[in-house]
Amino acid sequence: MKKRVLIIVFMALVGNQASIMAQTEPEDIAMATNEFQDSFYESLLQKGIENYDKAIIALQKCEKLQPNDATVYFELGKNYLSLKDYRNAQSSFEKATQLNPNNKWFWLGIYDVCYQTKNYPLAIETIQKIIPFDEEYKDDLISLYMITNQFDKALSLINEMNDKFGKSNERELYKAQILSQGKYQNVEIENLVDQINKNPKEESNYIALITLYAKNNDADKVLQITQQLEKAVPTSEWAQVSSFKSYLDQNQPEKAIQAMNVVLANSKIDSKIKHRILNEFLIFVGKNPQFAPDLDKAIVYFKDDANVDVAKEIGKFYHSKNQFDQAVKYYELSVNSASQVDIETNLLLLQAYTETKQYEPMAKRSVVMIETFPTQPQFYFYSGLANNQLQQFKKAKDVLEMGLDYVVDDLTLEANFNIQLGEAYNGLGDMKKKEAYFAKANQLLRQKK
Repeated sequence: MKKRVLIIVFMALVGNQASIMAQTEPEDIAMATNEFQDSFYESLLQKGIENYDKAIIALQKCEKLQPNDATVYFELGKNYLSLKDYRNAQSSFEKATQLNPNNKWFWLGIYDVCYQTKNYPLAIETIQKIIPFDEEYKDDLISLYMITNQFDKALSLINEMNDKFGKSNERELYKAQILSQGKYQNVEIENLVDQINKNPKEESNYIALITLYAKNNDADKVLQITQQLEKAVPTSEWAQVSSFKSYLDQNQPEKAIQAMNVVLANSKIDSKIKHRILNEFLIFVGKNPQFAPDLDKAIVYFKDDANVDVAKEIGKFYHSKNQFDQAVKYYELSVNSASQVDIETNLLLLQAYTETKQYEPMAKRSVVMIETFPTQPQFYFYSGLANNQLQQFKKAKDVLEMGLDYVVDDLTLEANFNIQLGEAYNGLGDMKKKEAYFAKANQLLRQKK
Protein backbone atom coordinates (compact mmCIF):
# COMPACT_ATOMS: atom_id res chain seq x y z
CA MET A 1 0.00 0.00 0.00
CA LYS A 2 2.80 2.39 0.89
CA LYS A 3 4.51 1.54 -2.36
CA ARG A 4 1.45 2.56 -4.33
CA VAL A 5 1.28 5.91 -2.55
CA LEU A 6 4.93 6.60 -3.32
CA ILE A 7 4.36 5.82 -6.98
CA ILE A 8 1.34 8.18 -7.19
CA VAL A 9 3.28 11.03 -5.55
CA PHE A 10 6.16 10.43 -7.89
CA MET A 11 3.85 10.58 -10.88
CA ALA A 12 2.37 13.84 -9.72
CA LEU A 13 5.77 15.42 -9.25
CA VAL A 14 7.21 14.40 -12.56
CA GLY A 15 4.01 14.95 -14.54
CA ASN A 16 5.21 12.99 -17.58
CA GLN A 17 3.54 9.60 -17.86
CA ALA A 18 5.81 8.35 -20.63
CA SER A 19 9.02 9.00 -18.63
CA ILE A 20 7.40 7.47 -15.53
CA MET A 21 6.60 4.29 -17.40
CA ALA A 22 10.15 4.19 -18.72
CA GLN A 23 11.64 4.53 -15.24
CA THR A 24 9.14 2.49 -13.16
CA GLU A 25 9.37 -1.19 -12.47
CA PRO A 26 6.75 -3.27 -14.39
CA GLU A 27 5.12 -4.51 -11.18
CA ASP A 28 4.67 -0.88 -10.03
CA ILE A 29 2.82 -0.04 -13.28
CA ALA A 30 0.54 -3.03 -12.75
CA MET A 31 -0.26 -1.84 -9.23
CA ALA A 32 -1.25 1.63 -10.52
CA THR A 33 -3.42 0.09 -13.22
CA ASN A 34 -5.07 -2.16 -10.67
CA GLU A 35 -5.86 0.80 -8.45
CA PHE A 36 -7.50 2.60 -11.39
CA GLN A 37 -9.55 -0.47 -12.22
CA ASP A 38 -10.56 -1.02 -8.62
CA SER A 39 -11.74 2.58 -8.29
CA PHE A 40 -13.54 2.50 -11.64
CA TYR A 41 -15.39 -0.71 -10.77
CA GLU A 42 -16.22 0.75 -7.37
CA SER A 43 -17.78 3.77 -9.10
CA LEU A 44 -19.94 1.49 -11.27
CA LEU A 45 -21.01 -0.46 -8.20
CA GLN A 46 -21.97 2.67 -6.26
CA LYS A 47 -23.79 4.16 -9.26
CA GLY A 48 -25.74 0.89 -9.65
CA ILE A 49 -27.12 1.25 -6.11
CA GLU A 50 -27.67 5.02 -6.61
CA ASN A 51 -24.87 6.11 -4.28
CA TYR A 52 -23.86 8.81 -6.72
CA ASP A 53 -21.74 10.78 -4.24
CA LYS A 54 -19.58 7.73 -3.51
CA ALA A 55 -19.37 6.93 -7.21
CA ILE A 56 -18.03 10.45 -7.83
CA ILE A 57 -15.36 10.03 -5.10
CA ALA A 58 -14.19 6.80 -6.72
CA LEU A 59 -14.10 8.44 -10.15
CA GLN A 60 -12.11 11.37 -8.83
CA LYS A 61 -9.44 8.84 -7.78
CA CYS A 62 -9.50 7.51 -11.34
CA GLU A 63 -9.19 11.05 -12.69
CA LYS A 64 -5.99 11.57 -10.65
CA LEU A 65 -4.56 8.28 -11.87
CA GLN A 66 -5.46 8.80 -15.55
CA PRO A 67 -6.34 12.48 -16.13
CA ASN A 68 -6.73 12.00 -19.90
CA ASP A 69 -9.24 9.16 -19.78
CA ALA A 70 -12.42 10.49 -21.47
CA THR A 71 -14.56 7.66 -20.08
CA VAL A 72 -13.86 8.80 -16.52
CA TYR A 73 -15.23 12.26 -17.29
CA PHE A 74 -18.23 10.73 -19.05
CA GLU A 75 -19.03 8.63 -15.97
CA LEU A 76 -18.52 11.67 -13.73
CA GLY A 77 -20.99 13.58 -15.91
CA LYS A 78 -23.62 10.84 -15.61
CA ASN A 79 -23.33 10.78 -11.80
CA TYR A 80 -23.46 14.57 -11.50
CA LEU A 81 -26.50 14.55 -13.79
CA SER A 82 -28.25 12.00 -11.55
CA LEU A 83 -27.65 14.39 -8.64
CA LYS A 84 -28.98 17.28 -10.80
CA ASP A 85 -25.62 19.00 -10.40
CA TYR A 86 -25.95 20.36 -13.93
CA ARG A 87 -22.92 22.67 -13.89
CA ASN A 88 -20.47 19.87 -12.99
CA ALA A 89 -22.29 17.40 -15.24
CA GLN A 90 -21.92 19.67 -18.26
CA SER A 91 -18.29 20.46 -17.41
CA SER A 92 -17.47 16.73 -17.15
CA PHE A 93 -19.21 15.84 -20.43
CA GLU A 94 -17.46 18.72 -22.20
CA LYS A 95 -14.10 17.47 -20.92
CA ALA A 96 -14.91 14.02 -22.31
CA THR A 97 -15.72 15.48 -25.76
CA GLN A 98 -12.49 17.49 -25.73
CA LEU A 99 -10.48 14.33 -25.10
CA ASN A 100 -12.49 12.28 -27.61
CA PRO A 101 -14.75 14.30 -29.92
CA ASN A 102 -15.65 11.22 -31.99
CA ASN A 103 -17.74 9.49 -29.35
CA LYS A 104 -21.48 10.04 -29.87
CA TRP A 105 -22.35 9.20 -26.26
CA PHE A 106 -20.15 11.95 -24.85
CA TRP A 107 -22.06 14.52 -26.90
CA LEU A 108 -25.35 12.97 -25.86
CA GLY A 109 -24.34 13.60 -22.25
CA ILE A 110 -24.15 17.35 -22.96
CA TYR A 111 -27.47 17.10 -24.84
CA ASP A 112 -29.14 15.47 -21.81
CA VAL A 113 -27.97 18.32 -19.58
CA CYS A 114 -29.20 20.95 -22.07
CA TYR A 115 -32.58 19.29 -22.39
CA GLN A 116 -33.12 18.97 -18.66
CA THR A 117 -32.06 22.59 -18.06
CA LYS A 118 -34.10 23.79 -21.08
CA ASN A 119 -31.00 25.29 -22.64
CA TYR A 120 -32.45 24.75 -26.11
CA PRO A 121 -29.98 26.86 -28.14
CA LEU A 122 -27.06 24.77 -26.81
CA ALA A 123 -29.16 21.61 -27.25
CA ILE A 124 -29.60 22.48 -30.95
CA GLU A 125 -25.88 23.18 -31.32
CA THR A 126 -25.04 19.87 -29.60
CA ILE A 127 -27.51 17.70 -31.50
CA GLN A 128 -26.07 19.01 -34.76
CA LYS A 129 -22.73 17.48 -33.67
CA ILE A 130 -24.42 14.16 -32.92
CA ILE A 131 -26.25 13.90 -36.28
CA PRO A 132 -23.09 12.99 -38.27
CA PHE A 133 -22.86 9.86 -36.09
CA ASP A 134 -26.56 8.99 -36.36
CA GLU A 135 -28.85 10.81 -38.81
CA GLU A 136 -32.02 9.70 -37.04
CA TYR A 137 -31.23 12.28 -34.36
CA LYS A 138 -32.63 14.79 -36.83
CA ASP A 139 -36.00 13.89 -35.29
CA ASP A 140 -34.71 15.35 -32.02
CA LEU A 141 -33.65 18.45 -33.91
CA ILE A 142 -37.16 18.77 -35.36
CA SER A 143 -38.60 18.65 -31.82
CA LEU A 144 -36.16 21.35 -30.71
CA TYR A 145 -37.10 23.54 -33.68
CA MET A 146 -40.77 23.13 -32.71
CA ILE A 147 -40.06 24.04 -29.07
CA THR A 148 -38.16 27.17 -30.17
CA ASN A 149 -40.82 28.11 -32.79
CA GLN A 150 -38.42 27.73 -35.72
CA PHE A 151 -41.21 26.28 -37.86
CA ASP A 152 -39.62 26.95 -41.24
CA LYS A 153 -36.54 24.91 -40.28
CA ALA A 154 -38.73 22.21 -38.71
CA LEU A 155 -40.90 21.91 -41.84
CA SER A 156 -37.87 21.65 -44.12
CA LEU A 157 -36.36 18.93 -41.93
CA ILE A 158 -39.68 17.06 -41.63
CA ASN A 159 -39.95 16.89 -45.42
CA GLU A 160 -36.33 15.74 -45.67
CA MET A 161 -36.84 12.96 -43.10
CA ASN A 162 -40.15 11.86 -44.61
CA ASP A 163 -38.50 11.63 -48.00
CA LYS A 164 -35.56 9.61 -46.67
CA PHE A 165 -37.08 7.40 -43.94
CA GLY A 166 -40.82 7.56 -44.60
CA LYS A 167 -43.48 9.36 -42.57
CA SER A 168 -43.85 9.04 -38.82
CA ASN A 169 -46.85 9.89 -36.64
CA GLU A 170 -44.87 12.44 -34.63
CA ARG A 171 -43.62 14.25 -37.74
CA GLU A 172 -47.10 14.31 -39.24
CA LEU A 173 -48.49 15.85 -36.04
CA TYR A 174 -45.77 18.50 -36.11
CA LYS A 175 -46.48 19.19 -39.78
CA ALA A 176 -50.21 19.60 -39.11
CA GLN A 177 -49.40 22.05 -36.33
CA ILE A 178 -47.14 24.08 -38.63
CA LEU A 179 -49.56 24.06 -41.57
CA SER A 180 -52.39 25.33 -39.37
CA GLN A 181 -50.55 28.64 -39.76
CA GLY A 182 -51.35 29.71 -43.30
CA LYS A 183 -47.99 31.32 -44.08
CA TYR A 184 -46.26 27.92 -44.23
CA GLN A 185 -48.78 26.32 -46.59
CA ASN A 186 -47.14 27.59 -49.76
CA VAL A 187 -43.88 25.89 -48.75
CA GLU A 188 -45.73 22.62 -48.20
CA ILE A 189 -47.61 22.97 -51.50
CA GLU A 190 -44.28 23.34 -53.33
CA ASN A 191 -42.93 20.31 -51.48
CA LEU A 192 -45.96 18.17 -52.36
CA VAL A 193 -45.87 19.20 -56.02
CA ASP A 194 -42.19 18.22 -56.06
CA GLN A 195 -42.99 14.87 -54.42
CA ILE A 196 -45.72 14.19 -56.98
CA ASN A 197 -43.31 14.93 -59.82
CA LYS A 198 -40.72 12.58 -58.29
CA ASN A 199 -43.17 9.77 -57.58
CA PRO A 200 -46.45 10.20 -59.49
CA LYS A 201 -47.84 6.87 -58.25
CA GLU A 202 -47.73 7.83 -54.54
CA GLU A 203 -51.37 8.58 -53.69
CA SER A 204 -50.72 10.13 -50.25
CA ASN A 205 -49.01 13.20 -51.75
CA TYR A 206 -52.02 13.96 -53.95
CA ILE A 207 -54.35 13.53 -50.97
CA ALA A 208 -52.29 15.90 -48.81
CA LEU A 209 -52.25 18.50 -51.58
CA ILE A 210 -56.00 18.16 -52.23
CA THR A 211 -56.66 18.57 -48.50
CA LEU A 212 -54.57 21.75 -48.36
CA TYR A 213 -56.41 23.25 -51.32
CA ALA A 214 -59.76 22.24 -49.83
CA LYS A 215 -58.93 23.99 -46.56
CA ASN A 216 -58.11 27.11 -48.58
CA ASN A 217 -61.45 26.78 -50.45
CA ASP A 218 -59.61 26.56 -53.77
CA ALA A 219 -62.11 24.38 -55.65
CA ASP A 220 -60.35 24.73 -59.01
CA LYS A 221 -57.08 23.38 -57.60
CA VAL A 222 -58.90 20.54 -55.84
CA LEU A 223 -60.41 19.49 -59.15
CA GLN A 224 -57.10 19.90 -60.98
CA ILE A 225 -55.18 17.66 -58.56
CA THR A 226 -57.93 15.04 -58.39
CA GLN A 227 -57.84 14.87 -62.18
CA GLN A 228 -54.09 14.30 -62.00
CA LEU A 229 -54.64 11.62 -59.39
CA GLU A 230 -57.29 9.94 -61.53
CA LYS A 231 -54.82 9.60 -64.39
CA ALA A 232 -51.90 8.47 -62.19
CA VAL A 233 -53.81 6.17 -59.82
CA PRO A 234 -57.16 5.27 -61.43
CA THR A 235 -58.09 2.94 -58.55
CA SER A 236 -57.91 5.72 -55.95
CA GLU A 237 -61.17 6.52 -54.16
CA TRP A 238 -60.04 10.15 -54.02
CA ALA A 239 -59.95 10.15 -57.82
CA GLN A 240 -63.74 9.75 -57.74
CA VAL A 241 -63.96 13.43 -56.79
CA SER A 242 -62.81 14.26 -60.29
CA SER A 243 -64.86 11.46 -61.85
CA PHE A 244 -68.06 12.76 -60.24
CA LYS A 245 -67.62 16.18 -61.82
CA SER A 246 -66.70 14.70 -65.20
CA TYR A 247 -69.73 12.39 -65.23
CA LEU A 248 -72.09 15.25 -64.37
CA ASP A 249 -70.62 17.40 -67.14
CA GLN A 250 -71.02 14.48 -69.57
CA ASN A 251 -74.65 13.96 -68.44
CA GLN A 252 -73.99 10.49 -67.08
CA PRO A 253 -75.91 10.81 -63.79
CA GLU A 254 -75.83 7.11 -62.82
CA LYS A 255 -72.02 7.04 -62.96
CA ALA A 256 -71.86 10.43 -61.17
CA ILE A 257 -74.03 9.08 -58.35
CA GLN A 258 -71.83 6.01 -58.05
CA ALA A 259 -68.69 8.19 -57.82
CA MET A 260 -70.40 10.50 -55.30
CA ASN A 261 -71.31 7.61 -53.02
CA VAL A 262 -67.72 6.34 -53.06
CA VAL A 263 -66.48 9.78 -52.00
CA LEU A 264 -69.13 10.26 -49.30
CA ALA A 265 -68.42 6.84 -47.82
CA ASN A 266 -64.68 7.53 -47.49
CA SER A 267 -64.05 8.76 -43.93
CA LYS A 268 -60.62 10.15 -44.87
CA ILE A 269 -61.87 12.58 -47.52
CA ASP A 270 -62.16 16.15 -46.27
CA SER A 271 -65.72 17.16 -45.30
CA LYS A 272 -65.45 20.37 -47.34
CA ILE A 273 -64.95 18.31 -50.47
CA LYS A 274 -67.96 16.16 -49.59
CA HIS A 275 -70.16 19.21 -48.98
CA ARG A 276 -69.09 20.68 -52.30
CA ILE A 277 -69.99 17.46 -54.16
CA LEU A 278 -73.36 17.23 -52.41
CA ASN A 279 -74.09 20.86 -53.26
CA GLU A 280 -73.34 20.23 -56.95
CA PHE A 281 -75.59 17.18 -56.89
CA LEU A 282 -78.33 19.20 -55.18
CA ILE A 283 -78.24 21.75 -58.00
CA PHE A 284 -78.42 18.88 -60.49
CA VAL A 285 -81.42 17.34 -58.69
CA GLY A 286 -83.15 20.74 -58.68
CA LYS A 287 -83.22 20.49 -62.47
CA ASN A 288 -83.68 16.70 -62.53
CA PRO A 289 -86.10 15.85 -59.69
CA GLN A 290 -86.29 12.18 -60.70
CA PHE A 291 -82.95 11.74 -58.89
CA ALA A 292 -84.28 13.08 -55.55
CA PRO A 293 -84.24 9.60 -53.94
CA ASP A 294 -80.46 9.48 -54.51
CA LEU A 295 -80.18 12.83 -52.75
CA ASP A 296 -82.02 11.37 -49.75
CA LYS A 297 -79.58 8.46 -49.64
CA ALA A 298 -76.63 10.84 -49.82
CA ILE A 299 -77.84 12.82 -46.79
CA VAL A 300 -77.43 9.72 -44.60
CA TYR A 301 -73.64 10.05 -44.94
CA PHE A 302 -73.83 13.41 -43.12
CA LYS A 303 -75.98 12.33 -40.17
CA ASP A 304 -73.04 12.64 -37.74
CA ASP A 305 -71.73 15.92 -39.15
CA ALA A 306 -71.52 18.29 -36.18
CA ASN A 307 -70.57 21.32 -38.29
CA VAL A 308 -73.27 21.50 -40.97
CA ASP A 309 -76.96 20.54 -40.79
CA VAL A 310 -77.16 19.17 -44.32
CA ALA A 311 -80.92 18.49 -44.28
CA LYS A 312 -81.60 22.06 -43.16
CA GLU A 313 -79.37 23.50 -45.89
CA ILE A 314 -81.13 21.44 -48.54
CA GLY A 315 -84.46 22.66 -47.15
CA LYS A 316 -83.27 26.26 -47.50
CA PHE A 317 -82.20 25.54 -51.09
CA TYR A 318 -85.71 24.38 -52.01
CA HIS A 319 -87.20 27.23 -49.97
CA SER A 320 -85.28 29.76 -52.07
CA LYS A 321 -86.68 28.08 -55.20
CA ASN A 322 -90.23 28.33 -53.79
CA GLN A 323 -90.43 24.53 -53.84
CA PHE A 324 -92.04 24.49 -50.41
CA ASP A 325 -93.20 20.86 -50.40
CA GLN A 326 -89.58 19.77 -50.77
CA ALA A 327 -88.46 22.36 -48.21
CA VAL A 328 -90.93 20.95 -45.66
CA LYS A 329 -89.59 17.44 -46.22
CA TYR A 330 -86.01 18.39 -45.42
CA TYR A 331 -86.84 20.79 -42.58
CA GLU A 332 -88.79 17.98 -40.91
CA LEU A 333 -85.85 15.63 -41.42
CA SER A 334 -83.56 18.19 -39.77
CA VAL A 335 -85.94 18.82 -36.84
CA ASN A 336 -86.50 15.12 -36.18
CA SER A 337 -82.80 14.19 -36.28
CA ALA A 338 -81.36 17.18 -34.39
CA SER A 339 -79.90 16.61 -30.93
CA GLN A 340 -80.85 20.19 -29.95
CA VAL A 341 -83.86 22.31 -30.89
CA ASP A 342 -82.91 24.95 -33.46
CA ILE A 343 -85.10 28.08 -33.56
CA GLU A 344 -84.25 29.04 -37.15
CA THR A 345 -85.06 25.60 -38.60
CA ASN A 346 -88.43 25.56 -36.82
CA LEU A 347 -89.32 29.05 -38.00
CA LEU A 348 -88.44 28.06 -41.57
CA LEU A 349 -90.54 24.91 -41.23
CA LEU A 350 -93.54 26.88 -39.92
CA GLN A 351 -93.25 29.32 -42.81
CA ALA A 352 -93.05 26.41 -45.28
CA TYR A 353 -96.15 24.90 -43.65
CA THR A 354 -97.87 28.26 -44.20
CA GLU A 355 -96.94 28.29 -47.90
CA THR A 356 -98.19 24.72 -48.37
CA LYS A 357 -101.31 25.30 -46.22
CA GLN A 358 -100.42 22.45 -43.86
CA TYR A 359 -102.20 23.92 -40.86
CA GLU A 360 -102.61 20.80 -38.71
CA PRO A 361 -98.86 20.04 -38.39
CA MET A 362 -98.26 23.79 -38.18
CA ALA A 363 -100.54 24.08 -35.14
CA LYS A 364 -98.90 21.10 -33.42
CA ARG A 365 -95.33 22.23 -34.10
CA SER A 366 -96.00 25.81 -32.90
CA VAL A 367 -97.40 24.53 -29.57
CA VAL A 368 -94.26 22.43 -29.02
CA MET A 369 -92.10 25.47 -29.76
CA ILE A 370 -94.11 27.76 -27.44
CA GLU A 371 -93.54 25.29 -24.63
CA THR A 372 -89.81 25.16 -25.44
CA PHE A 373 -89.30 28.92 -26.06
CA PRO A 374 -92.13 30.68 -24.20
CA THR A 375 -90.81 34.21 -24.89
CA GLN A 376 -90.39 33.81 -28.67
CA PRO A 377 -93.34 35.73 -30.21
CA GLN A 378 -93.10 34.24 -33.74
CA PHE A 379 -94.25 30.84 -32.47
CA TYR A 380 -97.40 32.39 -30.94
CA PHE A 381 -98.07 34.09 -34.28
CA TYR A 382 -97.85 30.85 -36.28
CA SER A 383 -100.03 29.09 -33.70
CA GLY A 384 -102.66 31.82 -34.02
CA LEU A 385 -102.50 31.75 -37.80
CA ALA A 386 -102.88 27.94 -37.91
CA ASN A 387 -105.82 27.94 -35.48
CA ASN A 388 -107.58 30.67 -37.44
CA GLN A 389 -107.26 28.61 -40.62
CA LEU A 390 -108.56 25.56 -38.73
CA GLN A 391 -111.46 27.75 -37.47
CA GLN A 392 -110.33 27.30 -33.88
CA PHE A 393 -110.93 30.99 -33.27
CA LYS A 394 -110.99 30.94 -29.47
CA LYS A 395 -107.61 29.13 -29.38
CA ALA A 396 -106.24 31.58 -31.94
CA LYS A 397 -107.42 34.64 -29.92
CA ASP A 398 -105.97 33.33 -26.64
CA VAL A 399 -102.55 32.42 -28.02
CA LEU A 400 -102.24 35.64 -30.05
CA GLU A 401 -103.10 37.87 -27.09
CA MET A 402 -100.56 36.00 -25.00
CA GLY A 403 -97.82 36.26 -27.62
CA LEU A 404 -98.40 39.94 -28.41
CA ASP A 405 -96.91 40.82 -25.02
CA TYR A 406 -93.53 39.51 -26.23
CA VAL A 407 -93.37 41.58 -29.42
CA VAL A 408 -90.77 44.32 -29.05
CA ASP A 409 -89.64 46.84 -31.71
CA ASP A 410 -90.95 44.79 -34.65
CA LEU A 411 -93.71 46.73 -36.41
CA THR A 412 -94.28 44.12 -39.12
CA LEU A 413 -94.73 41.27 -36.65
CA GLU A 414 -96.96 43.43 -34.44
CA ALA A 415 -99.11 44.33 -37.46
CA ASN A 416 -99.43 40.64 -38.39
CA PHE A 417 -100.49 39.81 -34.83
CA ASN A 418 -103.23 42.44 -35.07
CA ILE A 419 -104.40 41.10 -38.44
CA GLN A 420 -104.70 37.57 -37.03
CA LEU A 421 -106.47 38.87 -33.90
CA GLY A 422 -108.91 40.67 -36.23
CA GLU A 423 -109.49 37.37 -38.06
CA ALA A 424 -110.02 35.55 -34.76
CA TYR A 425 -112.62 38.07 -33.52
CA ASN A 426 -114.27 37.99 -36.95
CA GLY A 427 -114.66 34.23 -36.54
CA LEU A 428 -116.05 34.77 -33.02
CA GLY A 429 -118.58 37.32 -34.37
CA ASP A 430 -117.17 40.33 -32.51
CA MET A 431 -117.15 42.88 -35.35
CA LYS A 432 -116.21 45.80 -33.12
CA LYS A 433 -112.94 44.19 -31.97
CA LYS A 434 -112.32 42.88 -35.47
CA GLU A 435 -112.37 46.43 -36.86
CA ALA A 436 -110.26 47.74 -33.98
CA TYR A 437 -107.49 45.20 -34.61
CA PHE A 438 -107.54 45.71 -38.39
CA ALA A 439 -107.31 49.48 -37.85
CA LYS A 440 -104.37 48.99 -35.49
CA ALA A 441 -102.65 46.80 -38.10
CA ASN A 442 -103.11 49.47 -40.81
CA GLN A 443 -101.75 52.12 -38.47
CA LEU A 444 -98.62 50.04 -37.76
CA LEU A 445 -98.02 49.34 -41.46
CA ARG A 446 -98.34 53.07 -42.29
CA GLN A 447 -95.97 53.83 -39.42
CA LYS A 448 -93.47 51.34 -40.85
CA LYS A 449 -93.46 53.14 -44.20
